[in-house]
Amino acid sequence: MMLNGSPDYVSPKQWQSRGKLEAVLGHSIFVVDEGDSSLPTIVLLHGFPTSSWDWQPIWSELVKNYRLIALDMLGFGFSDKPNSRTYTIHGQADIVEALVEIKGLKSFHLLAHDYGDTVAQELLARQLEGAGAGTWLSCCFLNGGLFPETHRALLTQKLLLSPLGRYLNVLTGFAKFGRNFSSVFGLQTKPSNQELEDFWWLINFNDGKHVFHNAMTYIRDRLEHRERWVAAMQQSTIPVAVINGSVDPVSGAHMVARYKALNCRLDYLAELPLIGHYPQVEAPDEVRVHYENFLASLLTNSGEVSNG
Repeated sequence: MMLNGSPDYVSPKQWQSRGKLEAVLGHSIFVVDEGDSSLPTIVLLHGFPTSSWDWQPIWSELVKNYRLIALDMLGFGFSDKPNSRTYTIHGQADIVEALVEIKGLKSFHLLAHDYGDTVAQELLARQLEGAGAGTWLSCCFLNGGLFPETHRALLTQKLLLSPLGRYLNVLTGFAKFGRNFSSVFGLQTKPSNQELEDFWWLINFNDGKHVFHNAMTYIRDRLEHRERWVAAMQQSTIPVAVINGSVDPVSGAHMVARYKALNCRLDYLAELPLIGHYPQVEAPDEVRVHYENFLASLLTNSGEVSNG
């Protein structure tokens, strides 16, 4: 857990002070870029409906050995939040690639979670087509809806995607958010009330709560582009890892089973049996160790581990 109140806890406002707004494709996009530029680079893509702040539990250790670049995608965190249903995964991928160009990145690793997984799938497809920005050294997926057929959306998500979404959005307050958000965490790793308040504050920053029903259209993108995105994982020439919280009701052990059944490339697998949908928040030390093990394994043999 993030352990709010501990010396290592970074509040959203502290996180904001460590980044800056970058002009990217006509939008103001919040970016945190830390670590020695001579070190290998990791680009980190966050989930829905949260932000790059999700990465801070694993940040302080990773940044010792890597340059880390995390952005708040359009509609999230401290970035611009247009009140429109024009959010698309392809549009978010364009923003990531534009940022890669702005930063002058030649090669880098990519670490993604949830909504960021879907953006990463489109970016991976572009890499394999030879049209992507920069050269990927590896890709790691945390819990996310990699396959629409195994993505078990919450009832609230389904309603937000429907024409009722804008009305439900008005009725969604902190208490309802807290219940729904906590429900995807492991039984022993629920967020504290302070952590929930911090997540909620970030979501609502700059009148951002409308992201719930506007950006929810990514679920339709997953259906429309499923074949392209699954093929990219099956045909990947880039090493791929999966670190997954098994008890996640949305994309837990059942997602990993589907991943294997479809013969998607898998160079490293870590299954966390008591962890839910936000492994980097719920079990940051385990996630970081597994991720660093994956990166270290790129020069040796691939492996599969189960963390009990």
